[in-house]
Amino acid sequence: MMRPLAVYSKFDLNLVRAKGCFLYDNEGREILDFYSGHGVISLGHSHDVFVSALQEQLSRLLYYSNAVPFVEQDELCEALGRVSGCETYDLFMANSGAEAIENALKVASFVNGRHKVVCMLNSFHGRTSLAAQCTEASKVCAPINAGLDVSWVALNDFEAATQAIDESTTAVLIEGIQGVGGVREGSTAFWQHLAERCKATGTLLIADEIQSGFGRSGKFFAFQHHGIEPDLICTAKGMGNGYPVGATWVSQKYALPIGSLGTTFGGNPLACKAALTVTQVIESLNLCARAQELGAYLRKSLQDIPGVSDVRGRGLMIGFDVPSDSAPVRQNLLRDHLIITGNARQKTTIRLLPPLTIDKGHCDYLLEHLPLALGVH
Repeated sequence: MMRPLAVYSKFDLNLVRAKGCFLYDNEGREILDFYSGHGVISLGHSHDVFVSALQEQLSRLLYYSNAVPFVEQDELCEALGRVSGCETYDLFMANSGAEAIENALKVASFVNGRHKVVCMLNSFHGRTSLAAQCTEASKVCAPINAGLDVSWVALNDFEAATQAIDESTTAVLIEGIQGVGGVREGSTAFWQHLAERCKATGTLLIADEIQSGFGRSGKFFAFQHHGIEPDLICTAKGMGNGYPVGATWVSQKYALPIGSLGTTFGGNPLACKAALTVTQVIESLNLCARAQELGAYLRKSLQDIPGVSDVRGRGLMIGFDVPSDSAPVRQNLLRDHLIITGNARQKTTIRLLPPLTIDKGHCDYLLEHLPLALGVH
């Protein structure tokens, strides 16, 4: 009998449906989703506008290859440029964040003809070949994932960055906010130092906004908190609200020859409609401001809970630590309080990535029940 390959650690849940900020299992339990499946569900589950838009597109034109132009791609580019404030980029669509990273590194190497990549310690960029080699987690690399020249730099280590970024560097790759790494980010001064060093050496700066983008940080992109413009931007996760879509945003300073990048499924009409609808709802509901406001409320309130330390993050991308392994706390939250949360590479960290459509009542429910799960009430 065929089975799903057993490569995931899984919650003991049997989900049958989801709506808004809640999941529902086969026992009829309503579970508050403070993780959004790794930050994917940006608008909330089965958002009415999103579902209607995809149903309409599905009934009209689901797929054809990039051998023909699609008005859906043009509509998406117009909306994305306007809403994000990044109108001077061109969009190459794919199906996942890892693909977006692979293509960004490929573009950088096409542009300057170089091989070396500078990456941040504690990073996570994906599990495919180049992305895995740029991820500081040995178990995602098989022996075949080898050969890329990578220099590692700690966040906010200016001296190491200066030494690592030179005329042999094709790209610097940095997450807007580290996700798996525990919700850590470079300072504004560090981002600006990277941008200046890249400009001085002809190196391309790649912002990995796969988890931190699409409004999650309180701005459309996390790098926008730092007053810089990267050469390339990578997006996925919240871009599709559950539909698999990713993209590499390429500064219009750079041009690529026909055939240098390609994809079978990327940019199909249904994927474009998913990303377009997400973008439109983020704009119409002002979800960036909502993330900023509710995130500030959550972070301030979390600091007052005994046993919670090092509260950090921006917007609705929040991390904090508990006194010991977070797994029992997260299990208690799910089993006894019906709240699902995330973890990170550091065992004591809990990660919060709720839908951007949560309200203060959802936040208060978490804040009321977290002390009970910690046993400090």
